[in-house]
Amino acid sequence: MRTSRVEAFSDGVFAVAITLLVLDLRTPETTGSLIGALADEWPVFAAFAISFLVIGVVWVNHHTLFHQLDHVDRALLFLNLGLLMTVVLIPFTTSLFAQYVGHPGTQAQVAAALFNGAQLLMGLAFLACGRWLMAHPALYRVRPARASPLRQLGVNAGSVVYALCIPLSFLSPIAVLVVDGVVAAYYVVDWFTLRPDPVT
Repeated sequence: MRTSRVEAFSDGVFAVAITLLVLDLRTPETTGSLIGALADEWPVFAAFAISFLVIGVVWVNHHTLFHQLDHVDRALLFLNLGLLMTVVLIPFTTSLFAQYVGHPGTQAQVAAALFNGAQLLMGLAFLACGRWLMAHPALYRVRPARASPLRQLGVNAGSVVYALCIPLSFLSPIAVLVVDGVVAAYYVVDWFTLRPDPVT
């Protein structure tokens, strides 16, 4: 199968997932300061921004990866479907995280762990697609050069950090929010500074 149908379907799923993120951005009800009311909603805005960047970066990587392919096989179709399942899970865990991260207690810790668990699953699903392609170079039009070990470390760093953030969630959900923001920013900056190596 050619990649066009896979890319079109995947783009639709990415678009829906990113659109769902905005549904948690609501107009605050207040009779006092609007600025103060908006400031009280900072966890919602922070979680939205992080998840938007994460999904956006994965979409860019997905586009880059599939643009290099001549065709896809059945296994890659299912691996890609698994990736898309993790993508559409992000809005749900983002909503949980935004709702509870500002409140101390077990709920915030569980919400932070689920948020990072979903990010980890997405990273592992994307990694599985890349590993399958590395093992089946015939799927490429022209197979790209293998990334350096340092580059590979940078690519996989997000999944490692998300995994570490799961136990960290039970110590400080706010710290997890900060770490997740740094990881999202890292991958955005990476795309503007470390090209042309493709992410696989």
